[in-house]
Amino acid sequence: MDIPRIGQARRRRIRWTIYGVLCLSAIGGISWYVTKLKPAAPSVESAAVWIRTVKRGAIVLDVRGPGTLVPLEIRWVAAQASGRLEKRLVEPGTRVKADTVLIELSNPDLQQDVLTAEWDWKSSMSDLADFRVKLEVDDLTAEANISKLESDYTMAKVKLEAQQELAKSGLNASLDVRQAEVTAEDLANQIKLQKQLREKNKESIEAQLAIRQRAIDKLRAVYELKRSQLDQLKVRAGVDGVLQEVDVDEGKQVSVGMELARVSNPARLKAQLKIMESQAKDVQIGQVASIDWRNGLIPGHVIRKDPTVQTGTVTVDVALDGDLPHGAIPDLSVDGTIELERLNDVIYVERPTQGQEGSTIGLFRLTPDGREAERVVVKIGRVAVSVVEILSGLKVGDQVILSDMSAYDTTDRIRLN
Repeated sequence: MDIPRIGQARRRRIRWTIYGVLCLSAIGGISWYVTKLKPAAPSVESAAVWIRTVKRGAIVLDVRGPGTLVPLEIRWVAAQASGRLEKRLVEPGTRVKADTVLIELSNPDLQQDVLTAEWDWKSSMSDLADFRVKLEVDDLTAEANISKLESDYTMAKVKLEAQQELAKSGLNASLDVRQAEVTAEDLANQIKLQKQLREKNKESIEAQLAIRQRAIDKLRAVYELKRSQLDQLKVRAGVDGVLQEVDVDEGKQVSVGMELARVSNPARLKAQLKIMESQAKDVQIGQVASIDWRNGLIPGHVIRKDPTVQTGTVTVDVALDGDLPHGAIPDLSVDGTIELERLNDVIYVERPTQGQEGSTIGLFRLTPDGREAERVVVKIGRVAVSVVEILSGLKVGDQVILSDMSAYDTTDRIRLN
């Protein structure tokens, strides 16, 4: 009875051992199979992503930047004379004429300088008048002397003729005739010398008058300059337009050349755009532009590109073509788009949230059934404001997700719900 009982127990141990080996083998196989399975793709709501279709056709390469409308003609009104600001007569926003007085300055020293310069000028003119009278008197005296000599010469010739007649009759000595001849010759020489001296005096008089006149002109110029500076204490606009701003307050002391106000022509505006440095390299003078001023679009063209970079942007001036719409005023915020180039027959898609010109990026492309999306490597070509050129990685008709998918950088496949 004991022998059969021992054999049965042994068979049970063998059977359980076989069962255990089979279970362990099954668990190991299942574990190996599970390790070979791909992880489940994360789910994404279709409505939460931006899906667009790759197309072929013509695209416009452009750049965009914010900016403001600024006057095309701006006149900075500077102080032409130093002084103290007494009164501001016009407030910003007022339409002004060229002769409108904007600011009144005061300068007591300049007022005294004007009076002194006027006195010097008028005194010099009085001195010149006195000098002319003296010269005229001297000339008349010289003329009277010449007249007397001419009279004496005439009398001397008469005496000489009489002496000659008496000498012919033997009634007069030859010595008397010779004395009369010498007297007449001497008077003739004196007349000649006096006339020459008078002509030289006239030439000297003209030179002296010219010197004195130049001195008077200089004093007059000083007076007019001082008078002009005094008049410029009333600061005028200089041009027709609108007063934009006044940079000084009443009571402040200003110096010559200090900018006091700004006047602009509101009828002539331009757009001043700030274009990113990396995008501004292709901007050229004359390119077509469009200015969005929130209530419509204004056509224009590029007229200037600043050669310097400031805070990562380049300033580009755009002239506005045609009449300005109602409501377009200086300092109005705008957005501008500049057309760089047109590309024909290229593969393109709307611009994704990432990717620069010439870069390689990863995009999720939808499967044919649209239930999943797989990551593909895409080569970007030229970049515009709203579209990009596709060089490789996608074909016409492909649907891709263009929204930010950085949260799924660790996976190559997603499921769309």
